[in-house]
Amino acid sequence: MRGCQKKSEDFFSLKETMASGRQANRELTEVLNKLWQLDTNRLKPGTDYKISLQGRAGYVAQGSNYARDQAHAALFAYVDERKLKSIETFAHFINLLDNYEVSTGVSETVTSEELQENRLFIDAIMETELMKYAHNYLVKKGQSPADRGQFKRQLYDIWFRLYHRDRSGGEDSCGFEHVFVGETKYGHEIMGLHNWVQFYLQEKNGHVDYKGYKARDNKDRPDEDDHVLNLQFSWKGLVKPIGGSFIGVSPEFEVALFTIIFLMSTEKMTSVVVKVDEYVLELVVCRHGRSIGTSYPKLLSSNNRDL
Repeated sequence: MRGCQKKSEDFFSLKETMASGRQANRELTEVLNKLWQLDTNRLKPGTDYKISLQGRAGYVAQGSNYARDQAHAALFAYVDERKLKSIETFAHFINLLDNYEVSTGVSETVTSEELQENRLFIDAIMETELMKYAHNYLVKKGQSPADRGQFKRQLYDIWFRLYHRDRSGGEDSCGFEHVFVGETKYGHEIMGLHNWVQFYLQEKNGHVDYKGYKARDNKDRPDEDDHVLNLQFSWKGLVKPIGGSFIGVSPEFEVALFTIIFLMSTEKMTSVVVKVDEYVLELVVCRHGRSIGTSYPKLLSSNNRDL
């Protein structure tokens, strides 16, 4: 365990100062940019999908479920669903989105069909060059087994192993559900839901109401081809004051990115600043034992705009 701790300390100590004055982790920046280059399944803004940013969202008090709507139209104006569903990893990912109870405290019942869907998703992402690169990197760092079958089991435990999020109930959550699907806490608060595909599908079905983008001021308006956004929205009648999300990226990109950060740190919560493509991001990963509790990006700046 000490060896792992030392590796993570070395890993998270390599930093450089960005133009914004924030420190970026050099090694992680290098690794994540390689993942970005290998993300051939990423959809193209303006072609494969179009978003409508509209107004800048305002302040929402903690615990409040009222937000002034600064966006009267949907965030996603268009998504090429035929293309989305023709990409194997996206198709398997979409199959997983209806497998969970939204509310914490309600035990999950996992059918044999759902277990198979989980395995098919892991099998599909493991065929991509992106995940092969992530696996090789983690093997080199001594954080993952070289055997592909054992690595798949490790991924399963990190993302799909059920655990108690609400202590009063049974096994009611897992990393995948929290990050990609979203949960509600006691019917009062949105937790997770950091995935653009789930956001789009929930918005299309009338469950999500986009309220506007989050930024410091009007000069920091993001672009409609940005691949990372800070959003405000309501879901099933509850408001999320701010939620960070990648836009257009493949599910394997997010799984690889957050798995690497999770395995390279032993901390309960890891927050690291990186520069990926044109974006300076804070990436946050919280652990729940041997599994991911939550993980999400927070956009700090883009195209040298400080947000």
